[in-house]
Formats: sequence, structure tokens, C-alpha cells
Amino acid sequence: MAPEPLTRAQIQDGLAELPDWSLRGDRIERTYTCGGHLAAAAMVGQIARVQEALGHHADLTLGYNKLTASVNTHSAGGKVTELDLELAHRIEQIAAEHGVGGTG
Repeated sequence: MAPEPLTRAQIQDGLAELPDWSLRGDRIERTYTCGGHLAAAAMVGQIARVQEALGHHADLTLGYNKLTASVNTHSAGGKVTELDLELAHRIEQIAAEHGVGGTG
């Protein structure tokens, strides 16, 4: 059974615990500023391993020293679900391990 889409209020409540994440259309996303390209790429690799373990994947955009994670649930019609909030929390943990902050 596909996960249920969250209401806008539920998403906003979830984002209260993820202050640097934002709702953009039907996705939640955040951009991280890394120490350089290799640092950003290393973070992508670690996120990819977590995504595989969860069976849920974000769209990751890698720039020189920036990494943007954008996520929704395809099986829920491209809407935000609890799976997305869980993945965002996991990505936050990875970012903290890498000493990475937001775009400011």
C-alpha cells in the first residue's frame, strides 16, 4: 500500500523540525554548502547508501560546493509523505556528520 500524502499543515509541522528545509510545490528541499566539490560528492555517496537502505530516494543536485536534496513520494502521486520527512531527517544527520551547513 502506498503511503498517504500529508496535508499542508502536517508538512509544515514536520518542517518545523527541519528549519532549513522548505516546501516547494509538491516537494521538500534544502541546499547545503560544502567545503568543496569532493566534500559535496562524498555527502552524495553517503546519502545514496541511506536511500538504498530506506528504499526511498531524493533527487540530488551536485554543484561545485553545493548539494540540493529535493524529495517527494512517487507512489503517493508525487506528494510529500512521512517517508520524505524521515529521509530529510536522515540527510540532516549526514550533513551534521560532514560539518555541512545550509545556504544561509
